[in-house]
Amino acid sequence: MPDREWIFDEFEPGDVPAGVLAACGRAPAIALHGPMGAGKTTLVRHLCLAMGVRDRVGSPTYSLANEYLAADGTAVHHIDLYRLSGEEEAVQAGVEEILGRGPLSLVEWPERAPGILPPGTVHLFIDVLPDGRRLIRLQDTGGIR
Repeated sequence: MPDREWIFDEFEPGDVPAGVLAACGRAPAIALHGPMGAGKTTLVRHLCLAMGVRDRVGSPTYSLANEYLAADGTAVHHIDLYRLSGEEEAVQAGVEEILGRGPLSLVEWPERAPGILPPGTVHLFIDVLPDGRRLIRLQDTGGIR
């Protein structure tokens, strides 16, 4: 999978979320990297909308994980590892089990516990541009296509 880039406007996302999902293929997880306030949760919200999720999509910072139902009936897991101190705590909290449950997990702050991410995870890096839009870079990790 080649590296890809998109310019994302949270107020007018256009076809960026669908393009990101298509580029990720059948990856079991999408890891979202970026500083606080970069728009990870906003991107997750738009990715979920592109998958036909009708539930309210919000940050699972305190619950660690939310589950949404996509239009095709599959579960989408939204995981936020921000509060965790490392992989051991993520395992104790059951995050590994959640990652293995569905066809797709969207993981914020994956650098908190990188060792629990399943093989084929795709990594998205979000940078804030001077005009407020976001640059999204998909890193080629040899993910599942």
